[in-house]
Amino acid sequence: MAFNFQDYHNELLFVPLGGANEIGMNLNLYHYQGKWLMVDFGIGFADEAWTPGVDVIVPNVEFLREIKDDILGLILTHAHEDHLGAAPYLWSELDFPVYATPFTSAFLKTKLASENIKPGKRTVIKEVQLGATLQLGPFTVELIGLTHSIPEMQALAISTASGTVMHTGDWKFDEAPVVGNASDQDRLAEYGKQGVLAMVCDSTNVFVPGRAGSEDTVRTNLIARIKECEGRVFVSTFASNVARLQTLIEAAEATDRKIVLAGRSLWRVTEAAREAGYLKGIEFLPETAAADIPRDKLMIICTGCQGEPLAALSKISRGDHQTLRFVPSDTVIFSARMIPGNEKRISHVQNQIVRNGITLVTPRRDDIHVSGHPARDELAEMYAHVKPHIAVPVHGEARHLQEHAQFARSLGVPHAVEPYNGAVIRLAQDGAQVVGMVESGYVAIDGNCLLDIDSPVLRMRRRMQEAGVVTIVLAVNKHYELVAEPSITAPGSLDEEGDADLFESLREEIEITMEALPNAITAEKVKHAVRTTVRRVFKREVGKKPILFVEVLKIA
Repeated sequence: MAFNFQDYHNELLFVPLGGANEIGMNLNLYHYQGKWLMVDFGIGFADEAWTPGVDVIVPNVEFLREIKDDILGLILTHAHEDHLGAAPYLWSELDFPVYATPFTSAFLKTKLASENIKPGKRTVIKEVQLGATLQLGPFTVELIGLTHSIPEMQALAISTASGTVMHTGDWKFDEAPVVGNASDQDRLAEYGKQGVLAMVCDSTNVFVPGRAGSEDTVRTNLIARIKECEGRVFVSTFASNVARLQTLIEAAEATDRKIVLAGRSLWRVTEAAREAGYLKGIEFLPETAAADIPRDKLMIICTGCQGEPLAALSKISRGDHQTLRFVPSDTVIFSARMIPGNEKRISHVQNQIVRNGITLVTPRRDDIHVSGHPARDELAEMYAHVKPHIAVPVHGEARHLQEHAQFARSLGVPHAVEPYNGAVIRLAQDGAQVVGMVESGYVAIDGNCLLDIDSPVLRMRRRMQEAGVVTIVLAVNKHYELVAEPSITAPGSLDEEGDADLFESLREEIEITMEALPNAITAEKVKHAVRTTVRRVFKREVGKKPILFVEVLKIA
């Protein structure tokens, strides 16, 4: 039975559809008096084992389709892909306004333009200023500036007649940010004095002691490291990390280097940043300009810090980039952390770089990368400011959320709940309870198509990945007697040269099966009999169950 939200008409409900089982892919909903407020709409990295051939996944929006007439708007806390990246893929599902600050708005518009997507009559992007207050039905929303690795990160103080929720988004307390202002801790404390019902808070670094570190430290260390480099310097970082891009601009200026950008997403981000007034006073050069600049005067900023196969750094490391090639005097700097789940492909790219004889530099704590998320001391400071009645940890895996809830209780927060995607959570003075469930899950972005995570296509790919495919073609006469030797191909299952004996054994077993068939037979019965035989042989000889295709061709 579908959950009846009218039973909770005058109570505040929180419903995460993404970001409450994983780091990334954030999609949060608030319900009050029959109306909905949506916060963020992000993508996540795909799991190669579960979604082979897929790089990006997005939240399942089936529940959004049910309620979209009552959604008052989508507010984007900032411009990171895991908070807005799903919007272009699912733009047709957004039949309501999208609210964003100048930089976030500009970034979203460049993404939409790159996909030739235009806002509709109701799906419009409404630009709001930093620190603005919005009145959306029963929700009053104040934007509060926090520091992060991208400009204009805005926490949301969401107020209703039943209480206020502080939705932090991604944040840290950096007293010396390279881009933008320091966090407005005074405003956070003012809300704490007024009384905050619940805080929905970032859990990424809940296991990390101390503080996240300052971008100012990264700038100092990168300048020192790059000064030591004699040849070209390749730096890979998140394209959306505008603070790091500004740091790299200053590092290039300090070391008398020109900057080449390699990767389309870097150009989109820098275009949006300049439109919003950031990254001024620097000329970014295209990849084709690299050949004309002395090697000791060049920095190349690349996409691909997470080992994405089609990103610039991956192509360069493989030697198949159109214009850029490594030479032994080059240095490659990874100025980003590994996102959990990407370790294997990042290591693969880094190993390729080393095999090319290139100097590889990776982060150590607080040297050439700092996180944009709060460590434990900053979390404690945030709770001291806001003083929520309920802690609602998000932006983390189950282990992060559990640790965050326990940490909040140790800080004196009366109540804590560990959310999960699809949970309907009631927020009230007597605490927080999961009172129901709605449909949630994931959708894979497969080229230009959307695939359910458990679609037949992906199920088939998983089976192919595990055991390969065997295709058997039988040429028969009108009596279904073989007129030629069975044709067998087995990509991903057998090697035609190394497993020649097994191929011959399969052919013999198929011929024996065909000879034993009764006179009154059909093509389907032939296929069934041959499949049974081939499965038996594979189980006995290989111990696997490949996908089987049997084709029967009648020869007149």
